[in-house]
Amino acid sequence: MEKTKKFKIGKIIENALAIGIALFFLYFSTILGLNIVSLLEATLLAMTPLALTAIGECINEQAGVVNIGLEGILLITAVVGVYGAEVFGSGSAGLLVGVLAGAFIGFLFGVISTYGKADQIIAGTGINLFAYGFVPFLLVALWAFPGIHVFPKELKLQPLRTPVISISYVTIITVIIAIVSHFLLHKTTFGLRIKAAGEKPEAVDVAGLNVDHIRIIASTFGGALTGLAGAFLPLAWFGTLVKEISAGRGFIALACVVVAGLEPLLAIAAAFIFGFAEGFAYSVGVTPGVKEKIPFYFVHMIPYITTIIVVAVAIGEKRFPKALGKPYRRE
Repeated sequence: MEKTKKFKIGKIIENALAIGIALFFLYFSTILGLNIVSLLEATLLAMTPLALTAIGECINEQAGVVNIGLEGILLITAVVGVYGAEVFGSGSAGLLVGVLAGAFIGFLFGVISTYGKADQIIAGTGINLFAYGFVPFLLVALWAFPGIHVFPKELKLQPLRTPVISISYVTIITVIIAIVSHFLLHKTTFGLRIKAAGEKPEAVDVAGLNVDHIRIIASTFGGALTGLAGAFLPLAWFGTLVKEISAGRGFIALACVVVAGLEPLLAIAAAFIFGFAEGFAYSVGVTPGVKEKIPFYFVHMIPYITTIIVVAVAIGEKRFPKALGKPYRRE
């Protein structure tokens, strides 16, 4: 009874915090004279890669596998996605190449974590460290120019323009993926198996199912969504490629996972909060008469400050699978 009461209080605090953050930014947006439509468009763009990455990691962790190498996957798939777009002459093809590359990395991570019994935190850190060195090398190897690559404008995916706002097709797909992932987890037999693999893997084994296979499938799915997010960054958002293009978004996505408590639909809500903070920072940075009043570096700190505050408040009452991060060993 006491735990239920504490959980309800925690949820009230979280909701109040989310509403408070949104009202804070909206209030300052009005005072600063920012364009609300432009702010919303920037928010949705910033939200999309965070939401995709967080949804994939929610599924991953529900199965008992934690991958902190999301930052590295975003970096690698951003480069591979642009290269695929140039090879096939299509931004959409580039997104698909990013998905496949992310799925492959997720699959390898799953195999290493299950059959290899590797420490998942160290393996994820290894992905990040590998990406930090491999991405600059790829930029030089593919385009003979370090740090940055500007690809043809026609490869950038154009948004869907409505009478109110412009919205990326990938953003719409992201919302659909969140709904489908929620349905998969809570309304299907396979979703039950995924959750059982993270909560009580020995029960899955006794039922005659392979715990490692379920975890590898979840890890591959999570990698695929992160790969889509990575390719989205240059091909549907920035229109150019730099070696630091992920800019910590993999770690912010992990914060979304924590805030959401491994729930895909809540992950998209958390991503919207962090995306709103980044969209606000972007809008301030490009609005004449406003950017001169606020220090540049302070503006770019806003998404990360928001992440720290929200996670610090939200993490206390969250419950994660008992076997999370633990390789399954038959006894």
